[in-house]
Order: sequence, then C-alpha cells, then structure tokens
Amino acid sequence: MRGLLGLTGLLALLSFRFVACTEADASPVRELSSPAGRSSSAPSLFATRGGDLLMSWLEPVEGSSATAIKIARFRKGEWASPITVLRRDDLFVNWADFPSVVEAADGSLVVHWLQKNGAGTYAYDVRVARSRDGGRTWGSGIKLNDDDTQTEHGFASLQPHASGATVSAVWLDGREMAGHGDHGGGDMSLRYATTDPGRGIQSRAILDERTCECCTTDMAMTSEGLIVAYRDRSPDEVRDIAIVRKTAKGWTEPRIVHPDGWKIEGCPVNGPQLVADGRRVALAWFTAPDDKGRLNVAFSGDSGKTFSAPVRIDEGAAVGRVDLVLLDDGSALVSWIEGIGNDAGVVARRISADGRTSAVQTVAPSSTARGAGFPRIARTGDQVFVAWTDVAAEKRVRIAGIDIPSLSK
Repeated sequence: MRGLLGLTGLLALLSFRFVACTEADASPVRELSSPAGRSSSAPSLFATRGGDLLMSWLEPVEGSSATAIKIARFRKGEWASPITVLRRDDLFVNWADFPSVVEAADGSLVVHWLQKNGAGTYAYDVRVARSRDGGRTWGSGIKLNDDDTQTEHGFASLQPHASGATVSAVWLDGREMAGHGDHGGGDMSLRYATTDPGRGIQSRAILDERTCECCTTDMAMTSEGLIVAYRDRSPDEVRDIAIVRKTAKGWTEPRIVHPDGWKIEGCPVNGPQLVADGRRVALAWFTAPDDKGRLNVAFSGDSGKTFSAPVRIDEGAAVGRVDLVLLDDGSALVSWIEGIGNDAGVVARRISADGRTSAVQTVAPSSTARGAGFPRIARTGDQVFVAWTDVAAEKRVRIAGIDIPSLSK
C-alpha cells in the first residue's frame, strides 16, 4: 500500500508525531497486560453481552511446526488463563486472514479458522468449532463451505443472533476460481450460512457472485436484521465498498455505499468494518482513487438502508486496516494504521454522526509491514480495547485500553 500514499500523504506525515502512550500522562490510552505469548500474532476481539472481553490469536507451538489457536477471557480487570482451541501443522496462517471467536446468546463459544485442503498456496477451507463449557472442550470442526475445491475460502466474519445458539457467518468463497491457478481467473463470491449445535451448517446463500478476492468482510446485527459489508468488484475493476442486508423478505441486492471510483488491477487487502446498535450503523473503509489513500466513515440511522456522505478522518498517510465501535452518544471510535514504513502507528479517532472529529489518539507505534497485521477494537462498558501485533522488537500481540470518558469529542 505504500505506493498508494503519494506525495500528499508523505508531506502530511512530516507533521504527524507518534508519542508512546506510556509517556503521555494525559492520554486516555493505557497499555494492559497481554495473555498472548512470544511470537504471537493476528488478534481478534469480541465483547460479550455480560461485559467480558474475548481475544483470540495465533501462536507457534514451541518445538514443532504446528500453530495454535488460543483464546482468553478478560473479566473484571484480569485475564483468565489462555485456552488452546487446537494445534495443527496444516493451518493456513496469513497476516490479513485470521481466526476469530464469538460468544453466542446461549453462552457457547464459536471459533473459526482456516485449514489447508491441498498443496496449493491458496487451497484451504473455513472451519468452525463450538464449546459449550467455556472453552474447556470443543466439538469437532466442521466446514463452512460446502464444496471440495482446493481453492481459497476465507476472510470470514461471525455474528451471533439475538437469542439461542445460532451464529451467522459470511466468507469469501473461491470455488469458481478452481482450475485457474492462484488468483488466476474465475470469480470470488460472498457466501452466507448459519451454524447451530446439532444441525450443523444451515441457511446457505450466495450474497454476491463477484467480489474483491482478499479483503476483510464484516457483519453486524441491527434491529431490522443482519447487515454485511465487503469490497465489491465491478466488471471494469472498480473496487468500492458494498453492503447487503437481510430483511423479512430475504437478502437485498448488493449496493455500493459510496462511489469512490477506486479502479485497481488487484486486491488491496484492505476491507471495510461496520458496527450496529439498534438502527444505528457506522461503517469505515479505506480507499485510494487516484493513488491517494484515505479513510472514510459514514453513518446510517435506518439499519443501513441509507448512509450519510462519507467523512475523511485520516491525517494524510492512511494505510487502512480499520476497525471501529459505537459509543453511547452515537459517535464512533475508529482505529487504523497511519504512517509510512516503520514511522507508522496504531491510532484512533472519535467521529460524531454529524461529521465532527476529535484529535487523533496514538495507541502504539507500529509499521506498515504485513507482519503488523490488522489492529482490532472492541468495547465493554466505559472501556475500548485495541489489540495489535507488535513487530518492533519481539513479535507479540499487545493490547491497550482507552477510557471513553477521557476521550475528547
């Protein structure tokens, strides 16, 4: 993405300063202890209904070629001991496409991961497993995708339903790319299914038959149903952000949120993120028409039927890798990576529904390297948590807390 920043971003960076949060006494950002071990990476966060925080991550198994998927629960200011969900030497480990954990409304835990199904670089399935005892034991993993092609299936997002054990999932599915080589042809599609104990994978649907090949997806539950965000791909290679919604009448047709007009011959590996509360929805995404990177945020007050005009919130050198949460006053707190090369940082900024923005808060120094991955953000009560992969010294997942009452508006 460095080539997309352009001269504008480089000049803006000259005035951008990253200050370690431990040195800024007035900062609402404080680094916390992390349950992740050495060489850990790829964190994902989920805030439970009971006010706990769940984190998943990848960690190499010492003395072997295997990689472990681990999770831990943060409750009342303390981490419980990490739980190993599984260890395998055939996991597909990728800086941009990583496992996640959610808690269903019935309290069960669901984890997704990527598992190789062939010798090709991009030959893997999306698999899920469930625990009904807090993570002590796990059911056998089952495939989300129902094909047997040795192609890419990934960038999955999970969303618990309002009640019961059902968890919805969306993912990018490359079965139509079979026979074309790694990203060599055919179309990537966006697909949907639900997972339920005892019933396996149900309610399958194709949401979009042609999407960008390797950008993150996201999904949220509004008071009127599910909403999914992803990067679309037009016949002439315009790759703007689209949404689909699940209504009482079924899934809507894909709709571009805003015509950025980003025409790019290849996937930017930089998808959108969204969050919902009732009918309120906030959506954030990276785009770079004319090779000028920018980070946009738009709001909806009608469950995603319509969105406001996007507001740019970066400082001129946006790398993207965005995430966000909604706050009680209707504003959103957005995190992303800003900067060039090793002079970059994980940052956050508050934006109101009417477009007003706060000062940028630096969470931690970072890098635009792939190994720095995607920072993730979640909210419980008056705290927002940001997890990221630190690659500056010893590679490791770190986490910080942001005190919401201390944030400027």
